[in-house]
Amino acid sequence: MQKKRLGSSGVVVSNICMGTMTFGNQCDEKCSHAICDLAFDSGIDFFDAAEIYPVPPNKDTIGVTEQIFGRWLKNKPRESVVVATKVTGPAHGWFCPPVRHGKTSIDRHQILRACDASLRRLGTDYIDLYQIHWPDHGLPYEEVLGALTELRDAGKVRVIGCSNETSWGVMKSLWTADVQGLDRYETVQNNFSLINRRCESELAQVLRNEKMSLLPYSPLGGGVLTGKYNVSPPPGARFTDYLLNGEQRQRKMAERFVNERTIETTRRMEEIAESIGTTVTAMAVAWSRQHDFVASTIIGATSTEQLLESLAARDLVLDSETLARIDQVDAEIPNPMTEDGLRRL
Repeated sequence: MQKKRLGSSGVVVSNICMGTMTFGNQCDEKCSHAICDLAFDSGIDFFDAAEIYPVPPNKDTIGVTEQIFGRWLKNKPRESVVVATKVTGPAHGWFCPPVRHGKTSIDRHQILRACDASLRRLGTDYIDLYQIHWPDHGLPYEEVLGALTELRDAGKVRVIGCSNETSWGVMKSLWTADVQGLDRYETVQNNFSLINRRCESELAQVLRNEKMSLLPYSPLGGGVLTGKYNVSPPPGARFTDYLLNGEQRQRKMAERFVNERTIETTRRMEEIAESIGTTVTAMAVAWSRQHDFVASTIIGATSTEQLLESLAARDLVLDSETLARIDQVDAEIPNPMTEDGLRRL
């Protein structure tokens, strides 16, 4: 497994990261630990969690993922695993979770309390990468970064990052950090895949010039790129449930992922993958990893069999011809995760 540095920090991680948002919902503890064991034995030393996991969030399961992962972590040398987690933030309509510790703002009070709670659940005395899950642009950046700097100064956090952040938000945070003498974000964890390539424009410029790293999540487009939505909605799938039974914001989210344009993009990607003797799953992860501003691509799994499909990307390098064919699909179906041509179930 290749290794890359997180931004300009001293933290070096495997270029594939094991996401854990299924732990405690789609995966019970035994399955979750089996996934962690396979990932670790395959060379993955970077694991990403969040206080709100598992997904979809529920007041009765908040924090369960960290607890499950923490019980696995205690049986490994702590220095051999890079642990990332997140404080929730306001979510901006994607979801409004009923968190145990109050409202979902990210002021100093909430950040400090949330970090201590994550440390307890994880069973560790430090977090390698602590991230703001959803930004709160209504709060002064100096308050947010000040609290995160306190955590690093206290030895509870090694590196800080953000997630679901805009290019403006990243630059505003960096400017504030430089002016106020506070810690800078080293990473941005945003949605990035073959059906959502927006990070390649403005955000990529920020990352390159500011020496930051992208940690792409959902490289399979929420499972759309596996092809499971191509013919009929699979029972039990997250977006099937959102579209049929979800609240308005959940349906809106699902419709961005599952529509005629994303399905057609997936079909064309299947043709490309088949022609080079691989799967769209492996090709999508390999494509993500080959961007110069990406440090580690976050994969998820509900079984060890699913994980093995993603791990096929470990040694896969897409040649220039394959990359050109992928770009041609994007040119013909640009920005498929838009409201154009939405298909409802």
